[in-house]
Amino acid sequence: MVAPGAKLQKLAGDFAFTEGPAVAPNGDIYFTDQPNDRILVWSTAGKLSTFLQPAGRSNGLCFDNQGRLWACADGNNELWRIDVPTKSHEVLLRQFDGKRFNGPNDIWVRKDGGAFFTDPYYKRPYWKHTAMPQDAQQVYFLPANGKGLRRITTDLTQPNGIIGTPDGKTLYVADIGAGKTYAYSIQPNGDLTDKRLFCNQGSDGLTIDRAGNVYLTSRGVAVYNPAGAKIDQIDVPENWTANVCFGGADRKTLFITASTGLYAIRTKSPGAASQ
Repeated sequence: MVAPGAKLQKLAGDFAFTEGPAVAPNGDIYFTDQPNDRILVWSTAGKLSTFLQPAGRSNGLCFDNQGRLWACADGNNELWRIDVPTKSHEVLLRQFDGKRFNGPNDIWVRKDGGAFFTDPYYKRPYWKHTAMPQDAQQVYFLPANGKGLRRITTDLTQPNGIIGTPDGKTLYVADIGAGKTYAYSIQPNGDLTDKRLFCNQGSDGLTIDRAGNVYLTSRGVAVYNPAGAKIDQIDVPENWTANVCFGGADRKTLFITASTGLYAIRTKSPGAASQ
């Protein structure tokens, strides 16, 4: 899937741990350096800057159709929505069923504004609590009107990466705890049906290209075609590859957050429209 002659480039380094890349409407890439509690921006002009610090210990990020930046802010186990021009945020969610979340991790917002997010438990050194708040690690859906939050899975082990298709019909969820990635059919109300095994690999983060190929992360980036067959492997010289996102003006650059660095490589196919 790599463009002819393209090679992996390290754009920036010396971070504590990079995560959550998300593409802005103009192609800029926003990503997090979670241990340092900041959100950074890599611009289409190739410039790195800090967007927000502190940033609620944000992890996964996603832009919605209105250009607002959603953040899984697990400093206090919250879901944020950030107004980019003012850098102000609102806390959309703090808890489910009277208990705080385990730690919102990754998020995908569909075109109508409904949000799907994962809630695994990874004990953070900045938390005061030591037990998992929820009785399970699952996926949640918040309708576009901000009301009626629901837990929409019941049988996952430790969901992490999540991404939906541009047509809003399919949701991919990486159950990193089970070492598997599943595909679901999305119903208009946000319910998930027709669970099916996509591939026997879990993932920290996910993205999709315009051809429907799905990109998984852990040790480098593994690429699977829409049928769930592995078709490519992009090696990254870091201990862990956390997440991926297409960006740039033409969306044909794959940006990779991997441990201490931010990497990029040109691809044959651009990212899907929802990316």
